[in-house]
Amino acid sequence: MLIALGVSGGIGAYKAVEVARGLQKHGHEVVAVMTANAMKFVGPLTFEAITRRQVITDQFEAGSNADIEHIALASTIDLLLIAPATANILGKIANGIADDFLSTLFIATAAPVLVAPAMNTQMFAHEAVRANLETLAARGVRFVEPGEGYLACGWIGKGRLAEPDEIVAAADSMLRPQGRLLGLRVLVTAGPTFEDLDPVRYLGNRSSGKMGFAVAAEAVRRGAEVTLVTGPSPIGPPRVQELVRVRTAEEMHAAVIDRAGRMDIVVMAAAVADYRPAEPSSQKVSKGGDTVTLVLKKTPDILAELGRRRLESGVGPMLVGFAAETEDVVARATAKREAKHVDLIVANDVSRADAGFAVDTNQVTIVGPQGAELLPLDSKASVAAAIFDRIEHLKAQAVGQR
Repeated sequence: MLIALGVSGGIGAYKAVEVARGLQKHGHEVVAVMTANAMKFVGPLTFEAITRRQVITDQFEAGSNADIEHIALASTIDLLLIAPATANILGKIANGIADDFLSTLFIATAAPVLVAPAMNTQMFAHEAVRANLETLAARGVRFVEPGEGYLACGWIGKGRLAEPDEIVAAADSMLRPQGRLLGLRVLVTAGPTFEDLDPVRYLGNRSSGKMGFAVAAEAVRRGAEVTLVTGPSPIGPPRVQELVRVRTAEEMHAAVIDRAGRMDIVVMAAAVADYRPAEPSSQKVSKGGDTVTLVLKKTPDILAELGRRRLESGVGPMLVGFAAETEDVVARATAKREAKHVDLIVANDVSRADAGFAVDTNQVTIVGPQGAELLPLDSKASVAAAIFDRIEHLKAQAVGQR
């Protein structure tokens, strides 16, 4: 398989040489992509001698047609590995900045991405860097955690580039996934739905899609074939097998019902509107009196319909729902699980500033057959991992009971 090895400007760049060699020992082809700062630590000739390929160093190198080379490479690689990944390159790729070959390649490729951060301890702990890491994780990027010890700057702490063998093993596992969800089909819904009042106005909610995207990304990490059905979101979705964009509750209902029968697991993380305007106006409604009366119509309850169908037929995917509450969180989640005939309900208090909509952290209670389990406040990526730990455990139990 072909791996693009992105090398950015940190002292750990010298380790990237051993990473390239290790990838080749595992049978992979490697093409090195170096930033301008990376060349201040290691020369391109070193990588060319090892990879036997021309090293890409300049997006607009004269005579090489490099202005479109990132598109050609993006469509042929099986993995983009960035090692070391400095705070600078993390900031670029998390925020869509494409001002050199490596950052442009990241945006242009649909291949999975593995990142090995390396930087000063204080930089790694900085909230801006942590936010960028969370953004990338929610989009499906995987990481090789930096090591702890003496750093080049003289500090002691976390931030040293992981050892080459660890990075190579992580890359190899992504290309040859071994997760328990390998081969399973998982459908995830995310984001809000918008219900139009007229061509200008709509009813919506504050869901950003971050939690649902983290769930989809975690399913991909575990080897699943993932379909993501998402409402309007201001953030980029993770790389999945199939991405379906919808706007309204009815559109989400149609997309999910059409696909659910082919799935092994359905996770309904979207904040679907419960009601929509009964008769939306085809023209903008002009300002009139001091008050306006809206007549609303109930939208389809997608999760309840899936649960009912499974109950009636005796077959169907594992069902996981989300419950966004502001009070009596566990009691309401428990009632929803029973009423909708689903396996797990993930509930959280969205009135909290650190665990509601549009933030990077969450604290949830997972309600299942054995009762309610409160998880600690953590990143949404970590919460997604914990949810799939429970899903895998429940599936293992079901197999053992057959």
